[in-house]
Amino acid sequence: MDQKRRDHVAMISIPAHGHVNPSLAVIRELVDRGHRVTYAISEAFAPQVAAAGAVPVTYPTTLGEPKPDRSGSEDLVELLGIFLREAEAALPTLLESYEDDRPDLVLYDVAAFAGPALAARWGVPAVQLSPTYVAWEGHERETGVAAAVAASPFAAEVFPKFAKWLADNGIERPVAEFINDPEQGLVLVPRVLQPHADRVSEKFTFAGPCFGDRSHQGTWEAPGDGRPVLLVSLGTVYNNHVDFFRQCVAAFGDLDWHVVLSVGNTLSPADLGPLPPNVEAHSSVPQMSVLAQATAFVTHAGMGSTAEGLYWGVPMVAVPQALDQHVNAARIADLGVGRHIPREQATAEALRDAVVAVASDPEVLRRCAEVREEVRSGGGTAKAADFVESCLPAREAH
Repeated sequence: MDQKRRDHVAMISIPAHGHVNPSLAVIRELVDRGHRVTYAISEAFAPQVAAAGAVPVTYPTTLGEPKPDRSGSEDLVELLGIFLREAEAALPTLLESYEDDRPDLVLYDVAAFAGPALAARWGVPAVQLSPTYVAWEGHERETGVAAAVAASPFAAEVFPKFAKWLADNGIERPVAEFINDPEQGLVLVPRVLQPHADRVSEKFTFAGPCFGDRSHQGTWEAPGDGRPVLLVSLGTVYNNHVDFFRQCVAAFGDLDWHVVLSVGNTLSPADLGPLPPNVEAHSSVPQMSVLAQATAFVTHAGMGSTAEGLYWGVPMVAVPQALDQHVNAARIADLGVGRHIPREQATAEALRDAVVAVASDPEVLRRCAEVREEVRSGGGTAKAADFVESCLPAREAH
């Protein structure tokens, strides 16, 4: 362990909550094990990184501050170009910052292309950290990604630019291979959520969700009247839908349940108007604390919320808003742990019927219990840190 204490792990990420937050428990675990961890990120995220025990190494970002109501691009090639621009901007600063402090290993977010470029330049191991699904054999064809990429109006500009950037950094790999085929990868989603997990390369290790300490978020206590608890949340980004929350009030206001609405920072609970006695609304809630006591969960099926629902074995009604949420929602239904309602079909009646159905279906409850055990046995933070340590280069004896 004395040798391990001298190891320096550099984490390279992008300034986005969905990319930084999933990594922090892993970073804290590595620090607690005695490793020195630096974390390349924008100034806005430096306090969170420092709180996890890492030393922030800041760089100028091109992404700007994420807005709560932003929808983002769903054109994969445009997103690729956005992340490439971030890497181009970050790389010179990071090369200078690390010039006299080279790491022993680079841990990098799946969208932080500067990470593997730096590792290649320094000749050190690189581990990709993915907070979402990873590619499987045949995914381009089966998901329609290949066709979407070919049809993208951004392809003619982004791919030649990306190829040149790789060549300029001494990386002789095709763009698609550079992105989808890392040296080794650590996946922070439950293996049970990964589509076609049996066709994922053995280069990837599934640790599952790494939640970390949430005590700073506070706790929530059920009223204690024995009524089932329902949590409704659309997450932190895609939550500017006052009509949806009003439909939920109409759906559950006269149900003999206790209902918790987490409406996000874009809306105010007051926007919903007068609430029935059994409904409480907040800008945010300590979600893990509520889920630990919940009977059902109406969710946008974001990766974090889906993993938390599975971890607590709570039947879910998924109303996806964008991006990978649609895949998660379909997976929730396929696993038998809930139902999927397309956003445009999420009427008060449909929501009420779905919640009552999943909460009372013995088969759904059985599957929730099974999947809960599978998720909890995935290894989590300890497994993730073990894997990173296993990738560190062996030190020569002196």
